[in-house]
Amino acid sequence: MASSRATARQRRPPLSADESAVSAQKRAAASAAVELVHDGMRLGLGTGTTVAYLLPALAASKYEALRCVATSPATEMAARALGLRVEELDEVGELDLAIDGADQIDAQGWLIKGGGGAHTREKIVAASARRFVVIASAEKAVQTLAPPVPLELVAFAVEHALAAVGSAELRDVERSPDGGVIADYLGPVGDPRELSARLSATPGVVEHGLFAPELVSMIMIAGEGPVQRRAGGKADGPA
Repeated sequence: MASSRATARQRRPPLSADESAVSAQKRAAASAAVELVHDGMRLGLGTGTTVAYLLPALAASKYEALRCVATSPATEMAARALGLRVEELDEVGELDLAIDGADQIDAQGWLIKGGGGAHTREKIVAASARRFVVIASAEKAVQTLAPPVPLELVAFAVEHALAAVGSAELRDVERSPDGGVIADYLGPVGDPRELSARLSATPGVVEHGLFAPELVSMIMIAGEGPVQRRAGGKADGPA
């Protein structure tokens, strides 16, 4: 007799056509990004479902001198399980390249990231890389950004920080990889640069999930046709 766990696996519904298409797009974007990687690089690894397709593609390349930095414990565990070498950012220093996904990408190149609560580390890694490449499926591209915007807050006086931010609420029991409290700003985004500055200036906010175009070197969006490449605003050298 099959175990209850096996039965649950057997009864799991198949992916819908839309879900299958999105998965294929994520895989295509990840595969395109792997072409930017070469052996000996210092590589930042993002967090999320699109990066989940990137990791096995990197491992299949069997680079011997690739040094990776992970933005979350989940990415670190998955990368190590695949045989990738993962080190601390302070040990590696400046990164040649970082690759990550995004929750939303607007027409001007602004990003919303942090659905998984790792946006503080993700922003540090992006800023530490000579090139930061964003990979995404087509539904992540939007005309204008919309809430929620993830926040990491200091645990001390968290209700004061929420009140100062306005239109924000805590996530249930979720913490960042470094123990910060995760919340979401739910008000209007409007001008992303103005909101970014306001959130950054709010005492108690460690980091927010708005990523400016000048952090990004390239955006790779996979849809029905070839992967589209959009230039970001970050000046960088060849990787």
